[in-house]
Amino acid sequence: MRITYLFDPLCGWCYGAGPVLDRLARLADTRLELAPTGMFAGEAARPMDQHFAAYAWQNDQRIARLTGQAFTEPYRNQILSNIGDMFDSAPATLGLVAVGLAEPARELEALKLLQRARYVDGRDNSSLQVVADLLDEAQFTDAAGRVRAPDNALLAAYRGRVEAARSEMARFAVDGVPALVAGEGAGRRLLSSSLLFGRFDLLAAQLRAA
Repeated sequence: MRITYLFDPLCGWCYGAGPVLDRLARLADTRLELAPTGMFAGEAARPMDQHFAAYAWQNDQRIARLTGQAFTEPYRNQILSNIGDMFDSAPATLGLVAVGLAEPARELEALKLLQRARYVDGRDNSSLQVVADLLDEAQFTDAAGRVRAPDNALLAAYRGRVEAARSEMARFAVDGVPALVAGEGAGRRLLSSSLLFGRFDLLAAQLRAA
């Protein structure tokens, strides 16, 4: 079973889906593909302002209540309170792509690392330097070096991953993340994103039916 997970590393709901994603990755006879969409990257990035910070914190508290995932005061004080800093998922996405090139089996581990750094530790993964430091600390040495000095091959891989994810979004008329697409070939279908935040047995049943 091929499962494509459409996400953005700066999406709070995608972080909230982390525990379910871990269980999906452990399912027998499944292949979980991470598909970063660039939802908040590049031209879609924006400076942090007070209105957006307040909206994000309110939304994050809802996610925390539903999923049990932590959104801490260091995140609130060191990320959301930095008015004028960029909300840009390109650096974190580039880091994930670099890990995917060097150690593809550890890509989900790297995603969790980058999310935890932001939402728990209050480290700004909108910064290439911070992303490189985080990867270095977790022994993603090759990926960290490439993030510090992105080469043409890494940038091409980044564009390719994002374009492929956006093609999936267009194919299934997805307008937000997280989202799951399951199945093979013409039989692939979009699953309800609500399944990522409910009973896992219901999600497993939907996957068996895909």
